[in-house]
Amino acid sequence: MSKLEIIVASTRPGRVGIEIGRWIESEAVAHGGFSEIELIDLAEVNLPFMNEPNHPRLGEYVHQHTRDWSRKVAEADAFVFVMPEYNYGYNAELKNAIDYLHREWQYKPVGLVSYGGIAGGTRAAQMIKQVVTTLKMTPLFEAVSIPFVRQFIDDDNKLVPNDVMTGAAKAMFDELVVVTEALGALRENAVSAAR
Repeated sequence: MSKLEIIVASTRPGRVGIEIGRWIESEAVAHGGFSEIELIDLAEVNLPFMNEPNHPRLGEYVHQHTRDWSRKVAEADAFVFVMPEYNYGYNAELKNAIDYLHREWQYKPVGLVSYGGIAGGTRAAQMIKQVVTTLKMTPLFEAVSIPFVRQFIDDDNKLVPNDVMTGAAKAMFDELVVVTEALGALRENAVSAAR
């Protein structure tokens, strides 16, 4: 059993991302494939725009916020990114959070939960794949895409998923468990090599 971190990428006031994150967290708990699940809100992490003087691959962090972020990402075995689509891409806060680190992401799978308008965030999801694979992460084919996301938000600002979304979440978690296990030896080797 492994640790899953669900990262809510949007930091915008009035965002729906945190509600989607809470829903996907409840789906992960119901799935039961991970021994530990943590919801991480980038609005609360509040990383400044990249301000480390050394390249992240060196791991020579000078700021406490980077050391804290490094520790948090390093302890995970798998991720789900809950991400909006902005102008055919993913948001800057997520890119910034990714770029702060290097080895901490390696050999970890990532499920993508995207949302937006007509495309359901799929263009953003496609764009982020080239970034995460450069960090030796494994993005899953199975994903959750939520088109016209506001139609799923009720009067209490809660997400009300449909059967398609729930089925997609289950398929994503099924695959995430398999790939997390398959990459386990590579993660262990990378940690040993870093010591």
